[in-house]
Amino acid sequence: MTTTFKRILVGVDDSADALLAFDYAIHQAMKDDAELIIVSVLENDDMNIYQALSSDYIHGERGDLEKHVQKYRQQAVDAGVAKVRAMIAEGEPGETIVKDVIPHVEPDLLVIGSLAKKGVSRHFGSQAAYMAKYAPISVMVVR
Repeated sequence: MTTTFKRILVGVDDSADALLAFDYAIHQAMKDDAELIIVSVLENDDMNIYQALSSDYIHGERGDLEKHVQKYRQQAVDAGVAKVRAMIAEGEPGETIVKDVIPHVEPDLLVIGSLAKKGVSRHFGSQAAYMAKYAPISVMVVR
């Protein structure tokens, strides 16, 4: 028996493994004729206190991220995925995706990379492990 997914959520953050996860999600969405939802998370802890207090800075960062995630959306459309949505969330990526994004979009598969863009200290362990452990749906971790 093979599982067919109807709605696939993929997290993107520009790390090499997130790009692999994105490619995997595109192929899976095309294979299953599934809707693809692309999410990127604006991490507030990346900002210093002055940036965090400046609504102009936050709107600028969010605007840049929204433009960026639309490029991912266009890439999926160009690859042949019929139904594609892109969204921005804010907070700690693992927790935000599990507690906010998944209940909101109701996907049946989450595709994520195994590393976060923070470098060596965040190898598989923090964000990806959190999502794999707590997501109420199937999780594909791509390396």
